[in-house]
Amino acid sequence: MKKLLISILALGILLVPAVVSAQATINADLGTTFNLGTADLESTVIKIIQWVLGFLGLIAVVFVLYGGFIWMTAGGNEDKISTAKKIISAAVVGLIIILLAWAIVTFVVGRFISFTK
Repeated sequence: MKKLLISILALGILLVPAVVSAQATINADLGTTFNLGTADLESTVIKIIQWVLGFLGLIAVVFVLYGGFIWMTAGGNEDKISTAKKIISAAVVGLIIILLAWAIVTFVVGRFISFTK
């Protein structure tokens, strides 16, 4: 343990000159430098929300598949079957919440866009 700590400390001391001499150039066109594009804030927020909700939907589907796998491999064990039913029902409730969140976001953003124009 002591050798590992000494090795990490020595490596840190050796890397200090590389970190200190690091230089950063800041360009005024950061949007084009990082390929951010020229999209407005509304569309960017909508894309981020759609991505997050899509990812959460994917996780919910994976939980449905996991619950189904547990149910199929339960072998008649009532405890495992009840656990699988709980997992599947929670995942379905999660999917419903995600779909409702998507509908609410779409409605609210649509109202704000029509209100501001």
